[in-house]
Amino acid sequence: MKKTVLLSVLSAALLSQAQAATSVKIATISALSGPVSNLGVQMKNGTQLAVNEMKPQFAKLGMNISVVAYDDQADPTTGTSAARRAIADKAVLGMVGPLTSGVAIPATQAMAASHLVSVAPVATSEKVTDRGLKNVNRVCARDDAQGAAGGDFVSKSLKAKTVYVLNDKTPYGQGMAAEAEKAMKAAGVRVVQSEGVAAEERDFTAVITKIQTLKPEAIYFAGLYGQIGPFTQQLRAKGVQTPIVSGDGLDSPDFIKLAGSSVSNVYFTSLAPSLSAVPAAKKVADQYQKTFGAPIQGTGIMAYDSAKVLLTGILNAAKANGNKAPTREQVEKAVRNGTFKGLTGDIKFNANGDRTSAKIYVEAIKNGKRSTTATLNITRK
Repeated sequence: MKKTVLLSVLSAALLSQAQAATSVKIATISALSGPVSNLGVQMKNGTQLAVNEMKPQFAKLGMNISVVAYDDQADPTTGTSAARRAIADKAVLGMVGPLTSGVAIPATQAMAASHLVSVAPVATSEKVTDRGLKNVNRVCARDDAQGAAGGDFVSKSLKAKTVYVLNDKTPYGQGMAAEAEKAMKAAGVRVVQSEGVAAEERDFTAVITKIQTLKPEAIYFAGLYGQIGPFTQQLRAKGVQTPIVSGDGLDSPDFIKLAGSSVSNVYFTSLAPSLSAVPAAKKVADQYQKTFGAPIQGTGIMAYDSAKVLLTGILNAAKANGNKAPTREQVEKAVRNGTFKGLTGDIKFNANGDRTSAKIYVEAIKNGKRSTTATLNITRK
């Protein structure tokens, strides 16, 4: 009888402690379904891994931290709707994401008035941060740096004299293609054609016919793997082996599944590293594999770093707030003004929310295998 009473008292005490803990959340907005869901799931899982790791630190301050994940299907309207749902949930103190620039631009604008801070892992368009919003930050480099790096690769490494430029008509694709074009033209490369194809297009017969006619020495396609994979497969099926250069939208194992298991002569700039390029990520990679039953990718690494920045910002704001759950505005300031440690190096943001020191990785695909060929350091004041 005494044991039963004691157990009841202990259970009641534990329940009381659990009820006393303040529930706080961070959100993710990414494509969890659709053609780029591989990247979206990596972003969500990388965030969850960081939360799992830092839960004890929040518990010490009487907070129970969790993740709420929204699926935006890489669609700006859906993503902005998800942002409004996050805003309405008062327990949400910040966001990792959105994944794509096309979603990040309107979604973070909707979040600005409520001071809901975002830390984007791989949203690269200059427009994401050039608006000067206090709630927007990112841990990757920008399209103007990435596009220029891709353009330089075409002119200096491939030594191409002519190039065919494509973009997927999204802010991401258009911005990066424009920067790549600028760099290539400055280096004396002649652009034989520059055009946009809708992101949902999968039949490239007309484009390939023009490529066969114009015979460029390189193709630069700014878009996502779900589209460039079928383009590459169709191009190679026509016997055209022209080098294809792209950006980090190609950074997914699913590209090889779509393009062909033995695909070669494809290059891309990436703002998210392969595991081999970040030795510090090995322990996190092992935990990712154990937790999710899949290997971590570059987007997962960048999401982990983004989440650590956001979570550390919340903790710093809480400590400055008398060890109580902070307001969104306090978190917004703590993230923008802090200095953080990441797998990809130290992280600090400038006045617009751009990382002051970021990296670009140049990747090559040969016989269906990826390898890092160069690492470029990008600094911003």
